[in-house]
Amino acid sequence: MSKPSFFVLFSCVFLVLVISTVLFFSMPILILITYLIFSLITYIAYGFDKRAAENGNWRISEQTLHIFSLVGGWPGALIAQQNFRHKTQKQPFKLILWLTIFLNCVLFFWVLTPEGISKANIFSKSIIRLLH
Repeated sequence: MSKPSFFVLFSCVFLVLVISTVLFFSMPILILITYLIFSLITYIAYGFDKRAAENGNWRISEQTLHIFSLVGGWPGALIAQQNFRHKTQKQPFKLILWLTIFLNCVLFFWVLTPEGISKANIFSKSIIRLLH
């Protein structure tokens, strides 16, 4: 079994950080659920896109993959890149992916501030109300 890359470890450490903030810092659990769901969706999308590229079939747009990463699926994107060896060489794509990761992390750390937690709780309660 190969040693996990820095990118896989970075993704896993970030997800552990999100879990910790839910457990110890009153972060709404909806934030964790969002990261997990979008990471899974993004991972599957990369796998689908890789297979489509190999078979010459319809592809998922890069813009869609970036949107998935921006809204919280970037841990899944980094893990998928490692596992599928997909989208690892294309420089413009990598640059935009890292920009989405940076923006998402900035938003996440802002949510850790008192104002951010307050707004995240309001947002989470609104979403939960909409779902019921």
